Amino acid sequence: MKPVLYTIIALFTAAIGKAQTLQGVIKDKDSRKVIALCNVILYPSMEAVQTDDNGRFAITTSPQNEPSFMVLYAYGYASDTLYIQKGKTVYNHYLKAGIRETILDNVVITGATRATLIKENPISISSVSTRQIESTTEGNIIDVLVKNVPGLNAVKTGPNISKPFIHGLGYNRVLTLYDGIRQEGQQYGDEHGLEVDDYNLEKAEVIKGPASLLYGSDAIAGVISLYAGIPDKKDKKLHGKLTHEYQTNNNLVGNGFRLDYSGEHFMTAIRGSHRMAQNYRNAIDGRVYLTNFAATNLSILSGYKTDKSSSQISATLYNNHQGIPDGSRDSMTRKFTHQVYEGDDDDITKRPVVSNQALNSYTIPDLAQHIQHYRLYLHHQQVVGEGDIDILLGGQQNKRREYTHPQKPQQAGMYMRLNTFNYGLRYNAPKYLNIETSIGVNGMLQNNKNKEATDFPIPDYHIYDGGVYFYAKWKHEKWTLSGGMRYDVRHVQWNDFYVGIHSETGFKQQVHNPQAAGAILQFEAYEKWFQGMSGSVGVTYIPNDAISLKANIARAYRAPNVTEIGSNGLDPGAHIIYLGNRNFQPEFSLQEDMGVHMKFPNFSAEGSLFHNQIQNYIYMSAVVDANGNLLLDAQGNRTYQYQQAAAQLYGAEAWLALHPEMINGIRWDNSMSVVYGFNRKAAYKNKGVDGEYLPLIPPMKINSSLSYERNPSCKWITSITPKIEMEYHAQQNRYLALNSTETYTPSYTLWHIGIRTDIRYYKASTLQVILQANNIFDKAYQSHLSRLKYFEYYQNSTNGSYGIYNMGRNITLKIIARF
Repeated sequence: MKPVLYTIIALFTAAIGKAQTLQGVIKDKDSRKVIALCNVILYPSMEAVQTDDNGRFAITTSPQNEPSFMVLYAYGYASDTLYIQKGKTVYNHYLKAGIRETILDNVVITGATRATLIKENPISISSVSTRQIESTTEGNIIDVLVKNVPGLNAVKTGPNISKPFIHGLGYNRVLTLYDGIRQEGQQYGDEHGLEVDDYNLEKAEVIKGPASLLYGSDAIAGVISLYAGIPDKKDKKLHGKLTHEYQTNNNLVGNGFRLDYSGEHFMTAIRGSHRMAQNYRNAIDGRVYLTNFAATNLSILSGYKTDKSSSQISATLYNNHQGIPDGSRDSMTRKFTHQVYEGDDDDITKRPVVSNQALNSYTIPDLAQHIQHYRLYLHHQQVVGEGDIDILLGGQQNKRREYTHPQKPQQAGMYMRLNTFNYGLRYNAPKYLNIETSIGVNGMLQNNKNKEATDFPIPDYHIYDGGVYFYAKWKHEKWTLSGGMRYDVRHVQWNDFYVGIHSETGFKQQVHNPQAAGAILQFEAYEKWFQGMSGSVGVTYIPNDAISLKANIARAYRAPNVTEIGSNGLDPGAHIIYLGNRNFQPEFSLQEDMGVHMKFPNFSAEGSLFHNQIQNYIYMSAVVDANGNLLLDAQGNRTYQYQQAAAQLYGAEAWLALHPEMINGIRWDNSMSVVYGFNRKAAYKNKGVDGEYLPLIPPMKINSSLSYERNPSCKWITSITPKIEMEYHAQQNRYLALNSTETYTPSYTLWHIGIRTDIRYYKASTLQVILQANNIFDKAYQSHLSRLKYFEYYQNSTNGSYGIYNMGRNITLKIIARF
């Protein structure tokens, strides 16, 4: 009996020995006082604990979840990263108070095959924290990221619609992910915003440069990853967050909530928000008609976690009513007018003036967008031996209605339903000879259907998309080498699409019988396979803890979207008649990047250069008549034809943050970005603004902000942070003037001031109060990337101004309570 008992004890002891308990004490670097409630997060397992009242932590890991490093984060302190050393179990560490970081090497990047660090990744990546998202007061999440990420810009159609552009490229060239799922919502359109909850995002990551290796088509310019967050307290208590926001310019009122619960295994969360706003205003235009909106969000999450697996299932609902600005005005008073008649009866020069009541109302007019987006997705991770499998499955539906008929306001001008099924499977193999390898497959199945509408810019279509990739990362001492290859295929197909005239309404309608009287073939049947190879190789050299040198070269692929191939009609919301090209080939880009990343006690910095050459670049060109005049319909809508040519883009980004140790709490952030874009079609060589320059290229931009975080000796107030910001946009004289596509944009400078107060009112419960004033001098300006700049119907203006100006002075009060 004794030998059996000894054997059982020996086996039990051996099993315990394979696991390890990491423990330690976290203290303030200056005062040497212990830090309670400091988060300790292990990667890649994402196991987390908090320090107790004595600053101590202890966390036990299983052999299957052997950590590579831990991240330490405490409220009011700069986060830090500690590498896990084999055999070492005690980690006592000091955190520095008062430093707020933006682009740092200790931020973990999860938008990759495995958790890694920015300073080890050869690709230019920026991570935007919860604090940065909450402290930046803008109209939507894309504008928030633009303020925090050099090299990221946005094409805007008012305060609630922003389309991300990276290194001068946007639309379907920037892939947006929500919790790892491709955001699919008719993103080809100028006036199509992002269907997400702006108040309930925990983190965002921006990959600047080709990322087709991991994500396939549409990541040719980069990726924006948005994360809603997963409950991780594991204390079996209910935690929550309440958000309230008010903005004076458009009288925006926003409210959001989040409730989280997590135990040792089970987790759940429910989140929601509602935002509504009147028309925004500026010193030139007053209230800008049809820029008001009302958006509602709701999401739920449930999950279960063990030592070897983790599963979460989530669902989201998005509902937005949004005005559709068209910029029509009275020619003498320059007051905005509104449409009351249909078709040829609508004379844009004789429309009635909008009443003050309508301009100052929260009520969304009849001529508006109604966008609904639903998402259901499952994420499962499973440890298999010393490797792991990652599975991502999701379904989403996007419904877009654009109401454009004033005499029949319930009749949608455009009504499309887009269904998408996303899938992804990745296997992360065990590390071998310091090499981490991953192999995966991902893609989507998509179906678009035109519903009861009168305008049909694109056909009903089906897309079958998929790709397989191999990725490897080798790390040895100061060197990290990573890269891989990918092969993608995409099948695009649609049937003949006929349009006729409704006998009662007189509007166009889809007809299913091609023999019907008056039936016209608007979209001829189409079927084509697209395919492409992608790949990248990059190297990072870290000579010491303070400096990281990077270089990367990548080839990316993008299949033409359906609008570029097959469009043939009016998009009423964009006020553009699109004409596609059925003979397009895929785009391929070859981009080289070089960068340096530095972090010293008194300053942090980043700098990067990029050069991108694109084959078969797709762009829009305005269509003119035989006399060279723009082709317009009765409502002034332009006609654009998609074209294809070679293109070249290059530019630079720099970021510098001064945070001197001798003045604790002071921080001066500065960033600069510039990009140049050229159409390399032979006919445009040396033509300058008459065709050589690419459209929608942002001018040079410089941001500078000075903040001073104070930690007063007060029981309740933990920090007070005043801040002043300067935002400079240089003139854009490299624009596409051909066929009046773009015009020159003068330079302008904006000033912003704000203050954030952090209050701890009960144990771990906190309150943040943010007061921010943007454009404090009420500067009248037009961004080169604002579509509203070009909403003008007269050659002569009575006040000397043309188009619509951006938002004027805006004061925001935001209150965030956590419990």
